[in-house]
Parts: sequence; C-alpha cells; structure tokens
Amino acid sequence: MLVLLILHLVAALVAPLLVRWWGPRACYPLALAPAAAFGWAVARAPAVRDGGAVVEAYPWVPQLRLDLALRLTTLSWLMTLLVGGVGALVLVYCARYFAAGSAGLARFAAVLVAFAGAMLGLVLADDLLLLYVFWELTTIFSYLLIGHSTTRRASRWAAAQALTVTTFGGLAMLVGFLMLGRHTGGYRWSELAGAGLPAGGYLVTAVLLVLTGALAKSAVLPFSGWLPQAMAAPTPVSAYLHAAAMVKAGVYLLGLLAPVLATAGPWRPVTVTAGLLTMLVGGWAALRQCDLKLLLAYGTVSQLGLLTVVLGAGTPKAALAGTAMLFAHALFKAALFLVVGAIDHSAGTRDLRELSGLGRRAPLLAVVGTLAAASMAGLPPLVGFVAKEAVLAAFTDQPVVLAGLVAGTVLTVAYTARFVWGAFGTRPHAERTEPQPVPAAMLGPPALLAAAGLAAGVLAGPAGALLRPYAELFGPVPEHLALWHGPTLALGLSALALAGGAALFALRGPLAPVLARVRAPVGGAQGYEWLTHRFDRLAIEVTSATQRGSLPLYLGTILLVLVVVPGGAMLAAGPWRQGVPLWDTPLQPVVGVVAAVAALLAVGARRRLTAMLLVGVTGYGTAMLFVLHGAPDLALTQFLVETATITVFVLVLRRLPERFSARPLRRSRWARRAVGAAVGVVLAGLCLIAVGARTAPSVSRAFPELAVSEGHGRNVVNVTLVDIRAWDTMGELSVLVVTATGVASLIFQRSRTGPRPRRPRGPERPAQRGPQRPVWLRGGPTLAERRRSIVFEVVTRLLFHTIVLFSLFLLFSGHNAPGGGFAGGLVASLALAVRYLAGGRYELAEAAPVAAGTVLGAGLAVSVGTGATALLTSGSVLQSAKLDLWLPGLGDFYVVTSLFFDVGVYLIVVGLVLDILRSLGAEVDRHIEAAGKTERGLIVDPQGRRP
Repeated sequence: MLVLLILHLVAALVAPLLVRWWGPRACYPLALAPAAAFGWAVARAPAVRDGGAVVEAYPWVPQLRLDLALRLTTLSWLMTLLVGGVGALVLVYCARYFAAGSAGLARFAAVLVAFAGAMLGLVLADDLLLLYVFWELTTIFSYLLIGHSTTRRASRWAAAQALTVTTFGGLAMLVGFLMLGRHTGGYRWSELAGAGLPAGGYLVTAVLLVLTGALAKSAVLPFSGWLPQAMAAPTPVSAYLHAAAMVKAGVYLLGLLAPVLATAGPWRPVTVTAGLLTMLVGGWAALRQCDLKLLLAYGTVSQLGLLTVVLGAGTPKAALAGTAMLFAHALFKAALFLVVGAIDHSAGTRDLRELSGLGRRAPLLAVVGTLAAASMAGLPPLVGFVAKEAVLAAFTDQPVVLAGLVAGTVLTVAYTARFVWGAFGTRPHAERTEPQPVPAAMLGPPALLAAAGLAAGVLAGPAGALLRPYAELFGPVPEHLALWHGPTLALGLSALALAGGAALFALRGPLAPVLARVRAPVGGAQGYEWLTHRFDRLAIEVTSATQRGSLPLYLGTILLVLVVVPGGAMLAAGPWRQGVPLWDTPLQPVVGVVAAVAALLAVGARRRLTAMLLVGVTGYGTAMLFVLHGAPDLALTQFLVETATITVFVLVLRRLPERFSARPLRRSRWARRAVGAAVGVVLAGLCLIAVGARTAPSVSRAFPELAVSEGHGRNVVNVTLVDIRAWDTMGELSVLVVTATGVASLIFQRSRTGPRPRRPRGPERPAQRGPQRPVWLRGGPTLAERRRSIVFEVVTRLLFHTIVLFSLFLLFSGHNAPGGGFAGGLVASLALAVRYLAGGRYELAEAAPVAAGTVLGAGLAVSVGTGATALLTSGSVLQSAKLDLWLPGLGDFYVVTSLFFDVGVYLIVVGLVLDILRSLGAEVDRHIEAAGKTERGLIVDPQGRRP
C-alpha cells in the first residue's frame, strides 16, 4: 500500500516533465498510477471476500502516537477500486479533452495524480490522524483543480468556497478525532473500535464534530452550496472529484465509523434528517437547471443525501444497500459527467435549450449516456436498480424515512428524464445541433463505466457477496443483493417512483411556474457570500476599533496586558519568597548597573546614533554576564551578534534623520517610563517563577554525556546546535534565508543576482591629485580624498585575511572549543563589513565576487544534504557519525559529519550578512547616488566622489 502511495507521488512529480515532452498524451502513462491501485485492489478481492484485512504499519511520529498505519477492509477495498479505476479512466479521457498547449496542463496533470494518491491514502488510512492528513491534502488538491482556470473569477471564487467550507469541516472533525483518541489512548481505528467509548456530553460533542467534517466534505445540508459552484472546474475534475472520489470521502467516513458510532445519541438523527433534506432539496433544484453539468451537480447533492441516510443508518440491511449504492453512484455519475464533457467538446454547449437532435447525430454517445442515466433512475437490469431496491427494502420498517426516500427517488427519475431529453432529444422548433466527432479516448471511459454498471447489475449476487463482510459488522445480514427478489414491497415502491418521476417529467410544462416559485429563500452561493461578507465586515469593524495607527498605543496595550494579567498571577505566586542569591561575584552587579544605566540613557537620547550605541552597550553587558557565568561560547556569539547588529544599524541610520522626532509631553514621558519599569519587574519575576517551577529533571543534564558519546564533541553548546537539536537549527537556518530574501526584496529595485559593481576605469575613474599613493585596497581610489582613511585601508589590508583565517579556526574548532559555524560566519561577515567600510561598494564586490543568494543556497543545500546523507549510513536524519581517517604527516584523526552541517551554517550566516551589506549598504549607496543625480543634476557619490 505504501508503494502505491509512493508511485502516485513519483507520478505527480514527473507529470510536468512528461506534459512538456508529450503534451496531453502524457496523461496515458500517468494513468498507470491509479490503474496500478485498481489492479492491486482486484488482486486482493479474495481476502476481502472472506472478511479479512490487509495491514501495513510503519513508525512515523512516535511522540504523537502517529504511525503510517494502512488497512484494507471491505469498505476501503471498494473505495480503492473506485479511486483507482475511475481515476485511470479520467486521465485517459483528459488526453483528448485538453488541447495541445492548454494553459496550466502540466500543473493540472500533476495535481490530479497527486489528488488520486491523497484519496487513496485517505481510504487506506487506519490511523485517524493520518486519515486527517490525507483528508486535508484532498482539500488542497481539489482547491487547485477547481481553480484550474485562474483567469476566470468564477473558478477562483468556487475554489475558495470549496476550500473554506471543507477546511472548516475538516478542522471540526480533527477536534472530534482528538477527543476520541484522547479518551481511548490511541488513534488506530481498528483498535479504537474495540475500546470503550466515552459517555454523556463528551461523546455527543465528539460525534457532532466528526459529523460536521463528514457532511461538509460530502456537501450535505447545510454545507451543500459549494458543490454546484465547483462545476466551474473542468469536466474531468467534476467526474472524478465530485462523482467518484472527493465527495465520497464524507460518506466513506460515515460508513467507516458507523459500526461503532451509529448507536451514539446524535448520529442517526443528524444523518437521517440532514440526508433526507439534502436528497429532496437537491433533487428539486436539479429539475430547474438548464446546464447539463449543473443538473448533474444538484443530482449529485441529492444522491449524497441518500448515501448519508443509508450509510449512517447503522443496520445490516442498510449497510449492504449503502455500499451497493456507493458503487453504483460512482459508476453512473462519473460516466454522465464524462458524457457531458464530450457533448460540450463536440457541440460547443451543454445548455439543454440549445441542444437538439444530438441523439441522432452522435448515436454511440447517446447510447452510453442513456445507459448510465438509466442506472441513475434505477431501471433494471442495471446496478442502480439493484442498489435502489436494496435501499428501499432496508427501510420498510421506518415509514417516515421510507416516504422521504420514495419522494427523493421520484425526483431522481424526473431529473434523469430531463437530462436524457435535454441532451439527446429533438425539439421541433430548435435548430439541429451539428456536433464534431467524439474521439475514442473520450467515448471509451464513459462507455466502460456504463457497461460496468450493466454488468454489476446482472452479476448482483457475486458483487453482493464481496460487499457482505462490511454489512456483517452490524450483525447478521438477512438480505442479499439480487436483480430479482420477486414481488416485494420494495419492487412496488420502485415501480411507483418510476411512474411518479415519469409523470413529473411529463407535466414539466404546467409545473414550470411552480418550479420557479418553490425554491430556497437563500441559495448556497448567496448564503456563503453573505456569511463571508458579514465576517469581513466584522473584521473591519474590529480592526477600525483596535488598530488606530499608533505604534506606541499598540505596544503600550500589549505591555499593559502583560503587566496586568501575568503580573497579577505573579503577585499571587510571590517569587520574592524564594531564596535567590543576588550575585555570584561582585562584578556581576557592576555589569548589570552599567547595562541598566545605558538602557536609561538610551530612553532619553535625542540622537539616533547615540541611542543605538547605548543599546549596544546593554548587549555587550549581557555578553559580559555570560563571561562571568562561565559561558564563553554564548559570550563570543553575543559579542559578535551585537557588533554585527551595530553595523547594520549604522547602515540604516544613513537614510534616517539625525535626531528623533519631537518627544512626547513630559507627562506622557513619565507614563512610558512607568510602563517600562513595570514590565521589567514583571519579566524578572516571571523568570524567577519559571526557573523555580521545574518539577521534572532537566533534559539538558544528559547533554554533556550525549555530546561526547553521540555527537563526538566536548563543546556542549555547539554539539547541541548541530546534532542534539539539529532540527531546531535547521528551522532557524530557513528563517535566516527568508530574512535575507525579505530584506533584499525591500531594498533592491533590480535583480540581486546581476553583475556586481566594478571599479570605474578609464575616463570614469576619478582623477588623482597630488603625489600618487600606494593602492592598499582596490576600491579605495573610488572614494573622494576627504573620505579616505589610509590608516583604515592599511589596517584592513593587513587584518582581513587574518580575520578570515580566524573565522575558519572557529568553524573547525567549534566542536570541541568555543566557536562553531555561527560564530565563524559572523567573524567572516565582519571582515567583509570592514572591507566595505574601508573601500565602499566596489571594494565589497572585490572582496566577495559571488552573489549572496548563491552563498545562501549553497549553505542551505549543504546543511540539508548533510542531514539527508545520514540516512545512507542507516541513521536518522541529521544524526552525526564519526569518520576515522589517516593522512601522511597528520597521522590518525577523526572527522564528525556534523562539521559539514556547521559549514552550511557558516555559509548561510556569511550569505545573510553579505546580502544585508549589499542591500542596506551598496544598494542604498546606489539609491543615494541616483537621488543626487535627480535632485542636483550631477553625480554625488555617497562617499563624496564628484565628476
């Protein structure tokens, strides 16, 4: 089973490449993935017929008790047949439905195959959390498929509506799953079914939440509005998602859970009531449609209501009838959607008011469509008749429900007749339709589905034997599927429904005013639009009331809440009652006083540069506290980070006014100081409480031993970053890459990967006045004489390579001594910053002749590649390995693979700072230069250079 899921994933990944090579014909090889699932399910038919199960389980996330647990039983076997078989036929159909060069075809093919894989995973999942993962994957892929035509507003709106409604239901369902799993101690449904269920309101709440997800997915009232709107999708999508696959997920979930939850309080009332209302409302709405695709869409809504009633009933007879109807509906409805697609493709319209005489012009298409429609209406000897009769027989002891089912069946017969008459009939006063020939690849798939419906009806007995094990989960099954049961009540009701539907269709002319008047006061699309509009309005009102455009007000509100709420709880806890030493050495309070004084002076500073330097003093004070606490690694990193931060601040301050804006009133100033002091006191108290609240032993106590035994290093801090908690570091690296991209995108007005700035040559090079001096830095001559510092250039020339070598020393020694990739990268970055400050942007280009994005990408690739390479040594991702080596002259030594991960960290830090220097430094220089040209009509370099 896992192999089948991987096969779909691989097919989805290669689909764009195949479409680029072969165009729409690439759908033929892509159809092999779902066809393999269908063939595999056929091969497992003997095991399913005997009531057995095929089980696979692989550990995934043990901490969440989440496994890749897959299980094939009767119901999931049936759904696998539908998902695989119909999926393969739809892909074959797509090969001729889409024209060569169709926009977005590569994406469409990939997403459709990925959807088939996600749907397969959904029906095979035994773990409820895994089922939810695949559930949401089908939601996302259906959103992309429905919104395939991105240029059409209707497609985008329909996709958003389907995504919103089904995601809301999925989240509610997830909460229900979590409640059930928390009570039973696991999420494997096969195990949970045998455990005792909770009682009372807890179970009622869990059941209602699960039902919300199932009903939303299967477009059952009150969530029916999204399905007709989703007909904006291409017709193959409708045939697969909205007839055979996605909308079946909800009723499949009902069938999966019914053996255990059907007796829970709200289960049957909700499923029966919602199902009957959906069946009647959807059938009545289908009678008013003129678009054949919309007619089938509302018919699908109606029959999903029928399936909800039957599969939610929780009785043996209803379970057998429900699986038969599930199978029959997928066959005839998928076939009918594909027929409508062929009609639209050949005739250029699917409006039944514009179609006339198509049955004579396309007889094969008419035969296929009529055969599938006859199964939908429940005519013998098709499987639709067998399933419908079984449904009616299952509810003969419930007259109210039976009456509703008969009424719904009458509507089904009526809109089926409307479909056949509208698609293939001849109207006397209408212009005859002249269709184009229908390709065999478009006629074959619906013909196979319609023929399968006929064969399944004739072979109802053997088919029923395959489905019987599922019905036996509810108890002994007194009935069996058959084409002929003799003169029974169900047969009489079926004949009555056929006659009533035929009469309703025959009276369509006199009933037209009634059909026009009797409708829901608010349609599904209007209701959704009204609801979303009200939410938008509420969001605007809340935002206008709380977001007043004042940053001090926002920050003050946040800080006051922090003082009042956690501060009030802190007062109740009384952290001062704990005996806490004020300092370990007398130097600690001295450093603390210096940092506090610097913070107070920064608050009153009027110049931005002064405030920035004072804030830097607080950072250096923090680094000194690390030194006094015996944490040299943290202190080194803090010193380097603070220095790099000051450098960035200096670059930014060039574009800001020298002084702060007008200070607030004196009274407001004191209020802000009071809030700041209160926040400081509260945070200090919360830190004391957090430190003293530990009840379990710290996990970090084992880190020193693990650093040596598992990480093969004595620097616990560095080993923690690159081995013990390497996943956290990987996430932080991703954040750094995103940060660099964000900073650069805000500054750059042109490509970041273009050619680097070159030193001016020839006539553009500034003239040298006076005696020639040695060129210590190649970018130095580009600066005006008054801005150059020969001492700075000489020192930079002498120390740059030493600093770079020191950064490499920190990189390679960091596993056993203070340092590491982060500290080494910061040192190398500061070396580049010094080159820029000494020689300008041309000097920076000489020092780093490579694009920052290349360095960032290389660092991320090295880090990720190191983590993935660990799998080749039978380890886990990012697990370190010790490599014993020998070289002449060096002798025996060893290398830890986490060193390469640290190299990736080093490169990412260098790339980040290089990106900042080029955006906030060199690119801002260029902006200033351009502004000088515009404002003064002459070139004024930020370094003072003039023409």
